[in-house]
Amino acid sequence: MLGRLLVRYLRPAWPLIVAVVVFQLAQSLASLWLPTLNADIIDNGVVTGDIPYIWSTGGVMLLVSLAQVVCAVIAVYFGSRLAMGMGRDLRGDLFQRVVAFSQREVGQFGPPSLITRNTNDVQQVQMLVQVSATLMVSAPMLAIGGVILAISQDVGLSWLMAVAIPVLLIIVGLIVWRMVPAFTQMQKRIDRVNQIMREQLSGIRVVRAFVRERHERTRFESASDDVMQTGLRAGNLMALMFPAVMLVMNLSSVAVIWFGAFQVQNSGVEIGTLFAFLTYLMQILMGVMMATFMFVMIPRAAVCANRIGEVLETTPSVSAPKVAASAPAPLGRIEFDHVDFAYPGADEAVLHDLTFTIEPGTTTAVIGSTGAGKTTLVSLVPRLFDVTAGSVRVDGVDVREYDPDELWTRVGLVPQRAFLFSGSVASNLRYGDHDATDEQLWTALELAQAADFVRGMPEGLNAQIAQGGTNVSGGQRQRLAIARALVKRPEVYIFDDSFSALDLRTDAALRRALDTHLPDATRLVVAQRVSTIQHADQIVVLDHGRIVGIGRHDDLVETCETYREIVESQLAAEAAA
Repeated sequence: MLGRLLVRYLRPAWPLIVAVVVFQLAQSLASLWLPTLNADIIDNGVVTGDIPYIWSTGGVMLLVSLAQVVCAVIAVYFGSRLAMGMGRDLRGDLFQRVVAFSQREVGQFGPPSLITRNTNDVQQVQMLVQVSATLMVSAPMLAIGGVILAISQDVGLSWLMAVAIPVLLIIVGLIVWRMVPAFTQMQKRIDRVNQIMREQLSGIRVVRAFVRERHERTRFESASDDVMQTGLRAGNLMALMFPAVMLVMNLSSVAVIWFGAFQVQNSGVEIGTLFAFLTYLMQILMGVMMATFMFVMIPRAAVCANRIGEVLETTPSVSAPKVAASAPAPLGRIEFDHVDFAYPGADEAVLHDLTFTIEPGTTTAVIGSTGAGKTTLVSLVPRLFDVTAGSVRVDGVDVREYDPDELWTRVGLVPQRAFLFSGSVASNLRYGDHDATDEQLWTALELAQAADFVRGMPEGLNAQIAQGGTNVSGGQRQRLAIARALVKRPEVYIFDDSFSALDLRTDAALRRALDTHLPDATRLVVAQRVSTIQHADQIVVLDHGRIVGIGRHDDLVETCETYREIVESQLAAEAAA
């Protein structure tokens, strides 16, 4: 998977790759030339006392060193551009894929894991690319070129390379092999830390209400300690690598000087040649050591690439048809035709053989006990899920045959948990219609019974909303979510238990406003309170995913036992209150 990701995202950046290769090649050639110049200075200048030769050759060495530094800086610059660009493209594709996921895929991976994959995992792959772009030419060039030039200097000492290089490779290979499981476990434990952190931030009120701060702190510390322990294991192995490499390099240096001294003593080799051979051997081992930086990062990057690939290769269960159906005239008619639905891996279906029709311009309510499948039912209309059997049709066309944008244009959804984005009141409302005027926003707020408290805010429409709407009350958040759907002005409105956070007076005023100003809109309402739905044109009563009653309030009280029990229980509760 790591190789496929690199090929896919680096192929468009071939000019940068060429630039990196060219400048690293120039840097490596300069590095390989310097030891030869150094040997010439010693043998032909220092030993003979030729001062002009020392100055001239030394000047060439300075120019070569300057060129080496310039090429290294340029290569690092282009390598950074290459890595950062790949990270940008990879994050963008991950984001686009996650946005296309249905609730099924989001639940499969989990939000904390998806966040980690789009941040930490991408960063690990990006770092590997950056390090590789810096070393991918210079490291092998120093190693291979050093071997060739070292042999050309002195064949008699070449056996030292045949010993040092395999020993170094074996040590590095064993350490990297031990690091792979640690890095695999590291990413999973980072996911766990993110999950606990998200739970604590989202549920801070519950944590404080039940005085569970100490328990949650212990949970987080435990997860954080697991990350630390795994990081220590990987870090210890990484820390072991560099001393091992330095040990091999230093022993090799001692061996070269030891055995080379005998050759110098016997006039078998010049002092400059010996130093050149030693320098080339160091460059060879340095090239291997530089490659170890990549070897250290490859295991973790490979694990991260596999996790990224899992997301990119997951096909959304809710996808656009290859050829979208022709969109009919928008009316707002909804038909459920023998609909079944089961969640993946569930033992039984949540919804069973649902068949009913919602006529344009009418209000249909869905009521039932907790877990009866009400939210699942209304989620099938905007195609948040796809039916397991049967079909859901909007204006005569199966929702699976619509272009998703066309379907969502016709449907306005106010979810059970109202969510507001960070920004102003106006920016949240314009999620419904980007081009809506301030006048249209105020009209929607009036209908949603939210205009008064928005006017009471110091900045009105420009008042800032925190992420999730945490700086407004539950009822205010719910009314702003309703206003956002009203700004969109679709043919079908779906209110998924959207009135539960409202008091009875506000609830009644909101329903009257909707009846008066949206008489032609189709409304599908999920509610727990009978008072909210008793005037609906049609009430669907669910029990364990099956329709046990359908009709108007007065008829259902007489004919449907489940509905009558709900009514009587609420009347008894009101009387007791």
